[in-house]
Amino acid sequence: MKDSVKLVAQTLDFEHPERAPRQVWDVPWTYDVFPNEIAALKKRFPEDIEWCPQLLLRQPERQGEPTAVGVYVDEWGCRFENRFKGIIGEVKEPLVRSDDWEEFGSVRFPDGLLRPDVDAVNAYCRESDKFVLSCSTVRIFERLQFIAGTEKVLMDLLIRPEGMTKAIGKLHAFFCEELEAWAKTDVDGLFIQDDWGSQRSLIISPALWLELFKPLYRDYAEIAARKGKRVFMHSDGYILDIFPHLIDIGIDAVNSQLFCMGVENLRPFKGKITFWGEIDRQGVLPSGSIEDVASAVRSVKDNLWKDGGCIAQSDFGIGVKPENVFHVFETWEKIV
Repeated sequence: MKDSVKLVAQTLDFEHPERAPRQVWDVPWTYDVFPNEIAALKKRFPEDIEWCPQLLLRQPERQGEPTAVGVYVDEWGCRFENRFKGIIGEVKEPLVRSDDWEEFGSVRFPDGLLRPDVDAVNAYCRESDKFVLSCSTVRIFERLQFIAGTEKVLMDLLIRPEGMTKAIGKLHAFFCEELEAWAKTDVDGLFIQDDWGSQRSLIISPALWLELFKPLYRDYAEIAARKGKRVFMHSDGYILDIFPHLIDIGIDAVNSQLFCMGVENLRPFKGKITFWGEIDRQGVLPSGSIEDVASAVRSVKDNLWKDGGCIAQSDFGIGVKPENVFHVFETWEKIV
């Protein structure tokens, strides 16, 4: 087994890894503004986790560049408007506008995403010395919002019109098929994401999440388990209420805003799930001192490390000070 793959596996299984696995999350902006700094960071602290490129037998139709200024139309036909080079924009106009969801039937489902080039993916995994995550696009809550608009989705989750229920079912079936396809490759882990949290709470009630969305996430986790894959999830915001459920369904690692929720509030879950970062990118990374960075990393280690269970992940996006990102990994190296 490759060293990084073994290290990540030991971390996920709480089997006394020799150090915390490393990963930095950057964007094209990082390489435009801080090319020397990101190169030096990755040379000094080689990453243990990486994303597999989107190697497909047929690329879906898209228009524009996702991180360029202007309009980008993704493979679903959703229009992202971007005013800042180097990051992804926002969907301003939903595709589905009718009250009864009748327009959902005209949404194009990008079948190309369901056909990864298995030979190319497997070759990439063989040549990589890292733990490789799929570039799967599972994000059912966010995709609903991209297609129908956030306001409509939040209202109709309470009303539960038949058309919306059918739309969720159709999207879920698509994402299950996508994960099944990636699970047949040699990637080490499957990736899913959805931003479920606001700054202080879930965007929807915990009861509603438990009723409607936990069963869907359980299906995703079971696909991974059947194929012997790990499942990694990302969600921004305050998601404290759903951590017990993510543990229950078998999510291996969660990337979340620990400091938004209060690191100490997550302490009851240590040893039960791996915290895939992150260090505070709202306060510490953009404006904190070196001492603040060290204190933040130690807080994560003291509260959440239990013979593993933490990944040294850090954001290196807009507003973040390069020296603070560097010190995140320096501190992890010293304390684990």
